[in-house]
Amino acid sequence: MILDTSAWIEFFNQSNNYTRVKECLENKNCYTSIISVAEISQWAQRQNIDGQLLISKVGAFSKLLPITSQIAFVAGEIDHKRKKAKIHWGMIDSLIVATAQSYNIPILTKDSHFKDIKNAELI
Repeated sequence: MILDTSAWIEFFNQSNNYTRVKECLENKNCYTSIISVAEISQWAQRQNIDGQLLISKVGAFSKLLPITSQIAFVAGEIDHKRKKAKIHWGMIDSLIVATAQSYNIPILTKDSHFKDIKNAELI
């Protein structure tokens, strides 16, 4: 399972969906797109918490997946299609989806705009 940034935030906040994320992490079969590191860093800055500590937890509990040129190319295609369809969407979301597709791994997310993405589990 690839944890989207929103799933990590649920985990860090111990929010309502904390248990589902924790289950995934306990199965030790979790991954994170490297692009989520930037989003988590940004979120940590806004929350005035230690982003390095959070990123170390991400690395300890999941395997970080790189963004290859092929993943980046596919992300561009996904982003174009989703924005053309006027879906609230960002390039980082496209990179996470392209990474999941490349590795054939489902996504765990809280973001409702993933609801029509194949193999995305909304928490």
